[in-house]
Amino acid sequence: MSPVASVLLHVDSQPRCAMRLALASRLAQRLEAQVTALYTAAPVLPRGLGLLSENQGLALAPALDAERRVQARALFDACAADASHLRWTEADTAQPLVAGFVRQALLHDLMVLGQSDRDDAAAGVPLDFVESVAVDSGRPVLAVPYAGNFTDVGRNVLLAWKPTRESARALAALLPLLRDGARVHVASWGSDPREIEPLLRRHGVEAQFHDEGRAPGELGDALLSLAADLSVDLLAMGCYGHSRARELMLGGASRTVLQAMTVPVLLAH
Repeated sequence: MSPVASVLLHVDSQPRCAMRLALASRLAQRLEAQVTALYTAAPVLPRGLGLLSENQGLALAPALDAERRVQARALFDACAADASHLRWTEADTAQPLVAGFVRQALLHDLMVLGQSDRDDAAAGVPLDFVESVAVDSGRPVLAVPYAGNFTDVGRNVLLAWKPTRESARALAALLPLLRDGARVHVASWGSDPREIEPLLRRHGVEAQFHDEGRAPGELGDALLSLAADLSVDLLAMGCYGHSRARELMLGGASRTVLQAMTVPVLLAH
């Protein structure tokens, strides 16, 4: 049995969600896994409806909520027409949005979420949704960029390695996602990437190792640059090696990558 038997996918009403649906479905077919598509969106607030009066906003908000749900379900149905491994469910609106999603994440092996788009408030989730869910659930997250076309992952991958719990969990989460014959790159700044070579070989993985020397001031940018140079289809990394409060105040590699990612990113905390 595959280590990934159950995938939790966040769905919303945005057209970009179709990309996540297709990618999650492709992964599930390869891994023989089940995908639970969980519709989660914060209610539309009347005060966010522009020039409408308060009473008009109160009347219109529920209709907009219902319209978003219908749009999301239509995207799901279009993808799930011939896919028995996909099932639809909706978040419990009695729970806070992030806490409710995290509660469900604990029941699955992997999550597939969309990168936050600061210009798209209609998605209905907070801008720190991906990192909040990754940190609070402890489950690996496959974050899909809001721009670009991604139909599959695992053919050419980059693992950012350092001797930490988060990196070790990222490696463990990455192994089941590798395609047969995948090209695997392991990069490290300030530590020896070859220390995981024996473990990779025991898993039948031959990797290329990149010792990048001392860590630069902007490690996230360096990591994204290397991912582009290697033309990878997946970047795997630990999430929040320092305390979350420090990351939120000072930035950090994981936060930089989440904001500027150009390929899917596998995060583990």
